[in-house]
Amino acid sequence: MFTQNWNLKMHMRKHTGEETFKCDICGKTFTQNSNLKTHMRIHTGDGTLKCKVCEKMFTRNWNLKMHMREHTGEKPFKCDICGKTFTQNSNLNVHMRIHTDEKPFECKVCQKMFTQNGDLKMHMRKHTGEKPFECEVCEKMFTMNWNLKMHMRKHTGEETFKCDICGKTFSHNSHLKTHMRIHTGDGALKCKVCEKMFTQNWNLKIHMRKHTGEETFKCDICGKTFTQNTNLKMHMRIHTGDGTLKCKVCEKMFTRNWNLKMHMREHTGEKPFKCDICGKTFAQNSNLKVHMRIHTDEKPF
Repeated sequence: MFTQNWNLKMHMRKHTGEETFKCDICGKTFTQNSNLKTHMRIHTGDGTLKCKVCEKMFTRNWNLKMHMREHTGEKPFKCDICGKTFTQNSNLNVHMRIHTDEKPFECKVCQKMFTQNGDLKMHMRKHTGEKPFECEVCEKMFTMNWNLKMHMRKHTGEETFKCDICGKTFSHNSHLKTHMRIHTGDGALKCKVCEKMFTQNWNLKIHMRKHTGEETFKCDICGKTFTQNTNLKMHMRIHTGDGTLKCKVCEKMFTRNWNLKMHMREHTGEKPFKCDICGKTFAQNSNLKVHMRIHTDEKPF
């Protein structure tokens, strides 16, 4: 309950996701102008507080105190049902909705319900098509910063999840779990030609086109064929000039910034990926992986 209509109006923005006040520097949005003014202190440095561990800046002492619990591991708020602990009481309150099945945030487009306003905001991007997070390497857009971080591992070569059986590494834990089905045989699919194993029927279907030579997607301009429609769409940008990139050295055209970056290494001689066994270097991480089979004697084909 609220005693003033203004307070109710401000409160309703939590449910609707309306954020009318925007920071001109970083683009972050707020439901109230007072929150924007407090946020601006981070950019101006006026009255800000710094974490002595990681030097992250805060505008309020309370926020700094809550942040310090990330470093100390302190979680004083405990769920009486499942025993899970939290750094803040507000997080515990949100968690309790899992047990009560309370979902106070509703999407006005499809009426889907959510336990958190942040989840509703992420969901709304499906309807609006908004993708505010862009990869600086290949310019691919994402709806969530987390997805961008996971995507970046493709470019950096970071693979933190390792298979204990064959040593193959993955950038996502979900990919490792899917891969494990090859070893366990749980739902694995085998190519009848080369016996390569697949965990998904679609991947096997695409793979079979290598053996059959089937290329069902054809460019009407130059006649080049492709096994997947997505590859044809990317190829068409060379003819239309839509978003194409030109190498300044040899003027070769590319449809993706990442491909141009890899191509430039042919001119610069840059080879950032090194074999720890023999010291040979490579321009791409994928080439290093193929090379490693010489040392492991792996013969997947």
